[in-house]
Amino acid sequence: MIMRPILVAIQLVAAALLCMAMLTTPSSTGEYRQRYNAGLELLSDRLAELLEDIRQQDALTLEDKDLLRARIHAARSAMKAFDFWGRYLDPINHRRVNGPLPVEWETEVFEKYEKPYRRAGAGLTLAELYLEEPDYRADSLARLVDAAITAMGSYRADSVTRHLTTPDHFLFCNRLMLLNLAAIYTTGFECPDTARVITELRDLLIDLKATTDAFNSSFPHAAMPPEYRDMLTGAIDFSQAQPDAYSAFDHFVFLRDHVGPLFTMNQAHIRRTGARSASWMDYSLNKAATSLFAKDLYIGQDAKGVFRRIDDPAAIAEVRRLGRSLFFDPILSGNNERSCASCHRPEMCFSDTARATPLAFDHRGTLPRNAPSLVNADLNHLLMQDGKHISLQSQAKDVLTDPHEMSGEASAVLAKVMACADYRKGFTALLKYTPMHDEVTTDHLVSAITMYYTSFSSFPSSFDKAMNAQGGVSDEEHAGFNLFMSKAQCATCHFVPHFNGVKPPYVGSEFEVIGVPEDPAYTMVSNDKGRYAVNPAPETEHAFRTGALRNIARSAPYMHNGVFRTLREVIDLYDSGGAVGRGLDLPNQTLSSDSLHLSNEDKARLEAFMRALNEDLPVEAAPTTLPNSKDKTLNARRPSGSY
Repeated sequence: MIMRPILVAIQLVAAALLCMAMLTTPSSTGEYRQRYNAGLELLSDRLAELLEDIRQQDALTLEDKDLLRARIHAARSAMKAFDFWGRYLDPINHRRVNGPLPVEWETEVFEKYEKPYRRAGAGLTLAELYLEEPDYRADSLARLVDAAITAMGSYRADSVTRHLTTPDHFLFCNRLMLLNLAAIYTTGFECPDTARVITELRDLLIDLKATTDAFNSSFPHAAMPPEYRDMLTGAIDFSQAQPDAYSAFDHFVFLRDHVGPLFTMNQAHIRRTGARSASWMDYSLNKAATSLFAKDLYIGQDAKGVFRRIDDPAAIAEVRRLGRSLFFDPILSGNNERSCASCHRPEMCFSDTARATPLAFDHRGTLPRNAPSLVNADLNHLLMQDGKHISLQSQAKDVLTDPHEMSGEASAVLAKVMACADYRKGFTALLKYTPMHDEVTTDHLVSAITMYYTSFSSFPSSFDKAMNAQGGVSDEEHAGFNLFMSKAQCATCHFVPHFNGVKPPYVGSEFEVIGVPEDPAYTMVSNDKGRYAVNPAPETEHAFRTGALRNIARSAPYMHNGVFRTLREVIDLYDSGGAVGRGLDLPNQTLSSDSLHLSNEDKARLEAFMRALNEDLPVEAAPTTLPNSKDKTLNARRPSGSY
């Protein structure tokens, strides 16, 4: 009688051989579609085998747990082989096959006008994590896998498979695959066993090459060029030569020398073939971006607002001139003493590094949150640290009228601005570009302001230049980036290339509960409820939008309440496991409470890398004068305001 562990091992070896046969055997016709079908059926079979084994286990012995883990790993291998199509063609059901979180509330770009809704995750990542739960129940684990099996049915539907009949979808599937190779697949974001990250990566690259070859065979008129295939082969060779540990893998070289050039070639092929996408997955991505580390890789916000029709450079320059003047003009405030620049100071990277949180409008106390940098604010889909606003313009209007910030009244502010001849003449001349408006409104004012400060979002950092082969990095910066992508686990929340909470396909902003303390001594968790105030749910209490790390070395203090003055304090927060790791009670913390065991040398290297994210921003000085008003009492106002 064959013992069960040996039997399972034999089954897994046989399944692996079948997988290789199904996914690599060429076909004279329809090789690409055949590969899709083979991958779909193999993953479905692996999930079914896993579910059958789970239903035979009521209580787990260590031996049973090892068997189920082996089944999960076998299913993950099949899932990775199918991921090329699965993640792109039906992302909703992909979350049920391999969702990284039990519950997600992230609002994606096309849903911004709707109330956020709860998404329940399921599938292999959660199943593997659940194996370690002390109160294990077979029916709970079975539900995670059964949801994945049900989700597989969507990939047989005509609404999905019809895309396989034309070549265009391949280029967009491939683009997402390359973006995830850079941002997801090497970081452990959705692989619970970090010892398997590089193993899965190698297999994924081999599968990608086989899929590309099948595509070239089936669609010769749209085939990827030979140099692309050569570059992909080089990426495979590189991964094979690297250590097995993801903390020893050279993420920097992998992205710079392999994934980046592959992405550039794929973008060029999209433009060359005229491929058109019908998927919301491509809503934000920019076909014109030529580099993985291009600042315009995706479009997060409409910075132009009501001026979106303007393409003429002279008109754009005029809008920005007016916006610049308004940004520094305290005429926007209720007391004509406070400007946008009061809290977002250009010499401080458009933030306020002088205090933890800005002064309140009435000089009585301070605001509850710090003033984040406005540079690269347009790379977010949701704005403010709680995601309250969906557009730059609505955020600006809210600040103008908030009684604790600028305490203006919209109609009064507009009247004061239009009483200045320069503003009145400038905005009136621009009305021809906004045919939906017969007269100047506050929307014109805030749109000019957002067009002004977002003009600072186009500058690269030294790290961008290195990734684009236009410069280098120090050994310390190189090592710091590799730590960032692996052992330090930073990249599981701060995603390449902009190191914010917007991950491929760059259509949503993520929120995390990391346990920010009220004070540096960690006596209690910050009492700010964060995202909960906007979207009340158990998972959103104390959740904050993941901030960008570009220019982070210039924009202290850190966290929503400005509790930390140094980058080292922030790194220490993560290294110690957040609030829970410090012994505080925060049941819904999403950050692992386990220590990262970072050495002082590790932390110094991380700081060095983050300093390399400082961008080549121009020096911006306040105007020396402001437009005169026919109301003489307003002509004493000072550029930037008085506080």
